[in-house]
Amino acid sequence: MFNFQYIEYFIFLAAVPFLLLFYFLVINWKKKAILKIGDRHLVKQLIKNYSPKRFATKFILILISFVTIVFALTNLRSNQGSEKIIQKGIDVVIALDVSKSMLAQDIKPTRLDRAKQLLNKLVDKLGNNRIGLVIFAGKAYLQMPLTVDHRSAKMFINAVNTDAVPTQCTVISDALKMCSASFNTKEKKYKSVILISDGEDHDENAAKITGQMANEGIVIHTVGIGSPQGSTIFDSEINEVKKDENGNTVITKLNEKELSALAKKGNGLYQLYSNTDEVVSKLADQLNNMDQKVYTSNSSANYKSYFQFFLLISLLLLVIEIFISEKKKIKTRNVIKPVAASHQLQVLSVIIILIAPLISFAQNAKVLIKKGNEAYSKNEFNTAIKNYKTAADKNPSNVTAQYNLGNALYKNKKNPEAIQAYDNVLQSASNPLDKAKAYYNKGVVLQNDNKLNECIEAYKNALKLVPGDDDARQNLQKALQQQKQQEQQKKEQKDKQEKQPDKDDSKEKEQKPNEEDKDKKNGSPEPQQQPKLSKQDAEEKLKALQQHEKNLQDKLRKVNASSSNKPAKDW
Repeated sequence: MFNFQYIEYFIFLAAVPFLLLFYFLVINWKKKAILKIGDRHLVKQLIKNYSPKRFATKFILILISFVTIVFALTNLRSNQGSEKIIQKGIDVVIALDVSKSMLAQDIKPTRLDRAKQLLNKLVDKLGNNRIGLVIFAGKAYLQMPLTVDHRSAKMFINAVNTDAVPTQCTVISDALKMCSASFNTKEKKYKSVILISDGEDHDENAAKITGQMANEGIVIHTVGIGSPQGSTIFDSEINEVKKDENGNTVITKLNEKELSALAKKGNGLYQLYSNTDEVVSKLADQLNNMDQKVYTSNSSANYKSYFQFFLLISLLLLVIEIFISEKKKIKTRNVIKPVAASHQLQVLSVIIILIAPLISFAQNAKVLIKKGNEAYSKNEFNTAIKNYKTAADKNPSNVTAQYNLGNALYKNKKNPEAIQAYDNVLQSASNPLDKAKAYYNKGVVLQNDNKLNECIEAYKNALKLVPGDDDARQNLQKALQQQKQQEQQKKEQKDKQEKQPDKDDSKEKEQKPNEEDKDKKNGSPEPQQQPKLSKQDAEEKLKALQQHEKNLQDKLRKVNASSSNKPAKDW
């Protein structure tokens, strides 16, 4: 399928009518000039070697050359589609714990940061293996289905944080179920799970699920991240160390026993995180030693540009125009005239000088994008941003430069600027696939910023353009679920706030004497002034109130003790 990348340059074709008008004005001027010179027959005799047809031919060649240059600027290209690639490898699903206990700093800077660093290095060593990502805390979510796009995998890994899963605790069994569902159930090998967690909570179902997965040929490796001695959790929301409902400081400890047992039952390897390179090396060796399957995958869509052919045609036409003379050939005897090549060479030089910037402009943009891609692959995002931005500033409608700029800005945690870059792609792109990718990435950035309404709209737009995009559909479902959970939490919080004043009012009514009832009994229409109490009466009344308060507190403790709705763990 062919399309023009920069259709806005077709505006230059508006100059064609003006060039035609200029040509006819020149012809008319020549006719008038002939009449002014003198005798018509004498003038014709003087200019008998001039050819109006050749002059018209030269003008037509220049005009066609101009049109082809405009087409070169618009960059005609064809979508090469997705190329099928035959590869060997296994399917690896990573289960990453994102509960708030992973914010503990017994491994600097935090357990989660070290886990993400480990996974980024591991992805670089997985070769042709397909990768999937599951994140879990109190619930598990499929963050990324199995794919050979390792760059996207690293982008998803880096975007993970503890706010991605609203329900806290560490439910490993749910994560293992989600991993199992991600594999092809018909295969009995070529499958592995890498579980990275601190194993904070004991999950009785995890061992059972592990046994079932092992029977299906899934090898489970575990990485314990944390320290057995434990550490406090810094709560950034309240800017202090996290405490439980009783006010005690929370200490989160690594549960090595459970993680080691799961790896043993899953026919895999357990490792205690100590050194990133060492853990990555052992995991890579384990995965590379497994039997590998042959599978086909689709590479990302790419384009073939044809602007250079238009430039070549334009240059050829201009060269032909130079060597066409406006004079007719006159037969003469024994006379040899030198070819006036100096003027032609000068014109040719001027043409080359004019066309050279156009060629260098296109090449310069490509060089900048290539440099940006190299810096991006090395995680040098500041350098990548600089190159992409330079290419985009030179040509704001360059879709590739704007799209890559958005990705680099997102990796550099400049989300608002990344969204602006994706919006620029949406304004300039004419290809539906380019727009769908921009909408999808914009949705990812908005989802990480917890802007769920805008994020949902972006995913919907991506699916309208490419209905078969499974990643966009899954992320949309996740965003809708998060939106529903937020609305439910707001509703529960509102109900709780509405109930709280009623309880306080009831306590006050129980604790303070009801003077209005006394007045009604006495038949007084207005409150009377209270008589002064003696010291002994005041002490007895105070004791009675204290006893009443004590009885009420005992009653509340009994209710709380018998209630099954105890506060949920939130780390």
